[in-house]
This record gives sequence, C-alpha cells and structure tokens, in this order.
Amino acid sequence: MAEQHTPRSLIVTYYGAYGRRAQGPVPVAELIRLLGAVGVDAPSVRSSVSRLKRRGLLVPGRTAEGAAGYALSADARQLLDDGDRRIYPERRPDGGAGWVLAVFSVPESERQKRHVLRSRLTGLGFGTAAPGVWIAPACLYEETRHTLERLQLSSYVDLFRGEHLGFAATADAVGRWWDLGAIARLHERFLDAHEPVLRAWESRTDTPPEEAYRDYLLALDTWRHLPYADPGLPVRLLPRDWPGERSAQVFAALDARLRG
Repeated sequence: MAEQHTPRSLIVTYYGAYGRRAQGPVPVAELIRLLGAVGVDAPSVRSSVSRLKRRGLLVPGRTAEGAAGYALSADARQLLDDGDRRIYPERRPDGGAGWVLAVFSVPESERQKRHVLRSRLTGLGFGTAAPGVWIAPACLYEETRHTLERLQLSSYVDLFRGEHLGFAATADAVGRWWDLGAIARLHERFLDAHEPVLRAWESRTDTPPEEAYRDYLLALDTWRHLPYADPGLPVRLLPRDWPGERSAQVFAALDARLRG
C-alpha cells in the first residue's frame, strides 16, 4: 500500500526540518513551491495553512520584503522542540530511569475531556497499565508535562515516577501495556518504503538538492510519527527480532545524507 502524506502533515514536517530556522515568516509563495516538490498543489497548501492557523500553530506575518507569510507560534515551537528529542534521539533509553505514570480523574460534567486525555496520552506513546493508569518511559515526563499544560489538562492529572517491582516480569508486562505487534508493523512499513530509497542513494555519487529534499521530507514525514507510537522502550524489554532498531538506523542514514 502506498504511503499517505497529507498536506497538513507535510507542512508541519517542513517547518520542523527547515522553516523554523527561517528569519521571519516563510512566504506563502515559498511554501507552495516547496510543498509542490512533494506533490502538494497550491489550494491544498493554502487550506492546510489556514487550518494550522486556526489551531494556533502558525501565525501570519510579513517578510522583510512585505510578502505575506507564516511563522511558527510559541506553542508550535515547543511541540517541535519536544519532538526533536524523539525524532533524533541520541540513544534508546536503557530502562534505568524507570517509568512515568499518569493517573487522571475527570468530573462527570466534563467527561468529554476524558477522551481528549486518553487520546493525548496515547499520542504521546503511553501504554495502559490498568484502567485509569497510563505508563511510559520516564524520559517522556517533560514532554508530557508540556503537552498537558498547553492543552490546559494538567489539573486533571497526577504524574508519578516509579519502578516496576513485579509481580510479572517487566518484559512480559510491557507486552500487555503496549500492542508491540502493531508498533512492529509500523516499523516494517517504514522500512518497506524508505530502505530502498536509502540503498538507491548509497549507490549514487551525486546529491541533487531537489531530489534529496523530496526524499528526505517524505521519509521524515513518515518517521516523525513513529517515535510517538513507539515510545522508545528499552531494548532488553523488546522481542529479539524487533525491527525498530533497523528502521532507526535507516532514518539516521537518510538524515545524515540528505537533510543538508
């Protein structure tokens, strides 16, 4: 099955890789040109930018030359900064730091926020240890705190750090807390789509900028979602044939070769 890259996701990916380093707003015409290189037409760019503006992630402005453009909001910059620690990790956690637990209680009169909390914790990579008890590697604490504060949900949640002391072996418990099979399939799909791209680049002696930009942006747009489905569980707790290590190596190699 072909990968699906939505215009909105590609715009966020572009700002994460390149746009946030721009001096001032990125001109709309430049966004249209750069997203056109990965198959997004101008109307789709404009409508997606409008939705990102309504969500408070992009703010309108004028370039030094007076052209209309968009820059990242402060919240969007925090999101991308938090995301960097997942997308470009120095190493996978070894498990020595323990776990962060999230326990929330929402009044019945605000029950719609329960769904929002469950959705956000799942999106951050938390597994379910028990009804109402969510668990993730302790290294995700700061990002979790930033997310809950940004969404004004922190008053409903208590966060704890801790160790797993039994009674089941931690590796067995992890298999209950997360759907490891589903996460493995995401890694395998990434490898199916982007490992051939890496091999093709490794056989080349040139690096045309437009082709490198296209292949890198598409790979990054796929990859950046993976570290949220896979929260970076310690290797010793994962199945022996876990594909996540290989997919991380493929992305790192593409990043090293093509990002610049």
